[in-house]
Amino acid sequence: MTDKRALLDKIDFYLVTDSGLSRKGTLSDVEKAVAAGCRIIQYREKSISTKDMIVEASQIKTLCGRESIFLVNDRVDVALAVDADGVHIGQDDMPIDAARDLLGPDKIIGLTVHTVEEALEAEKMGADYVGLSPIFNTSTKKDAGSGIGPESIRAVKDAIKIPIIAIGGINKQNSESVILGGADSLVAISAVVCSDDVEQETREFVALIRKVKKDAFGK
Repeated sequence: MTDKRALLDKIDFYLVTDSGLSRKGTLSDVEKAVAAGCRIIQYREKSISTKDMIVEASQIKTLCGRESIFLVNDRVDVALAVDADGVHIGQDDMPIDAARDLLGPDKIIGLTVHTVEEALEAEKMGADYVGLSPIFNTSTKKDAGSGIGPESIRAVKDAIKIPIIAIGGINKQNSESVILGGADSLVAISAVVCSDDVEQETREFVALIRKVKKDAFGK
């Protein structure tokens, strides 16, 4: 497998799949998002069997190809079964060091964090990036808690060197504040997968994020 770590420095929009919200289906969402320039896909699926997850994950890996990072949410076993590029885990999931032992040194591991302290610990334990959440109140994840606000991103940005992915209640109206706050990338689940045109929505998010980065940071 080609090492895709270098892509972490180039990501703009990060897609998390959600079959319960999707209008077109997970595979269609991934295909359209990758075509529109999304360079990191997180496969999150909790409603089907492990056997079916492995089949679908394998298909998503093919769709991601060499251009996009493919991560499996929570399930290290599924990531291993399909040779995914890595996993994204939560605070209550398998510890980073245990996941690293299973996956090996070349795979990408991301961890959900809510505070500066959790972000520092994630970096210390070897996470390749953190998913900071929830930035705004969200209904996509029932146990997400109250939004911490885009101003909280800066404190985490100043504390760690690894990339920050912002998630939770983000849409095109508030995404500029998220990038200006210091996020390297962002997730907007319902704004994309609930759309009738996933490719166009993704394309607009990618363009918006790149414009804000260029205008504000010259990159």
